[in-house]
Amino acid sequence: MNKENLKPISTPIFPFTAIVGQEEMKLALELNVIDPKIGGVMIMGDRGTGKSTTIRAIADLLPEIEVIKDDPFNRHPEDETLENSETEFIKIPMVDLPLGATEDRVCGTIDIEKALTEGVKAFEPGLLAKANRGILYVDEVNLLDDHLVDILLDSAASGWNTVEREGISIRHPAQFVLVGSGNPEEGELRPQLLDRFGMHAEIRTVKDPDLRVRIVEERTLFDLNPYAWVAKYKDQQDLLKQKIIDAQNILDTVELPYDFRVNISKVCSELDVDGLRGDIVTNRAAKAYAAFEGKKNVLMEDIQKIIVLCLRHRLRKDPLESIDSGYKVKKVFEEIFEIV
Repeated sequence: MNKENLKPISTPIFPFTAIVGQEEMKLALELNVIDPKIGGVMIMGDRGTGKSTTIRAIADLLPEIEVIKDDPFNRHPEDETLENSETEFIKIPMVDLPLGATEDRVCGTIDIEKALTEGVKAFEPGLLAKANRGILYVDEVNLLDDHLVDILLDSAASGWNTVEREGISIRHPAQFVLVGSGNPEEGELRPQLLDRFGMHAEIRTVKDPDLRVRIVEERTLFDLNPYAWVAKYKDQQDLLKQKIIDAQNILDTVELPYDFRVNISKVCSELDVDGLRGDIVTNRAAKAYAAFEGKKNVLMEDIQKIIVLCLRHRLRKDPLESIDSGYKVKKVFEEIFEIV
């Protein structure tokens, strides 16, 4: 067969709008896509609850982005000084970081020999370069080496990756939504690393037998005829995609009243949250949720919808306390915002 006639086969992805339940995880992903500066999502939950499926589905749902053709960093044409660069549209990058990845594989590496002999910066891009302007997904992040987690969080926060070897330094953009997932039974993430994630979603295995049957049927039908199943949800997918685009467009105009900002900080203070990251993320997430709902002003119910996601993982752990951290956040929020 002539190789030139071969075309890459795209495997259909399970539609995001077809995923049943797990509303908390879906909302956290949607808000991070609307405002990547929220700082990513940590998803903790049981095995087999659709974590990976949902993350791949949100990436597949998003609109294509314009990049400089064959650019290893997926840069936007406006980011590049070169004029008249040829461009192309690609799907939002969705990069999986394997558990055994090395620092060189993640950050990229410099070919020292080539640099010395030919006098050029020979850089081999890593996964952070590939993930620029996309989503970087780390499954079992709680089992990943702490040093690598630090690198990922630093790059996600700054939007840049710097590689230094033998006196040679390379810096490239690395703006991505960091999504980590894990099973709490296999170990917790260190509190100082957990705090760096913008939001924390907890998911549980569905207990309702009718809902479980529906989930199994949906997956079975998708596996039997994925193309027909994707076509069935096309209208819903398009509506959600447009809703996200509209939210991104109005995000900068959304107002968060001063009284609400003060009350958010009161909640963080009352919960004894270290630092100001909790305040900042809650403010951002509230605006993103209001934009998602098509509003120009944040209402109290918008904050109520997202505050547990933003703060539950920032509370100090007391081994003797049996109260769920999400419940504590909800209770303090209701007291300070005077919800009866």
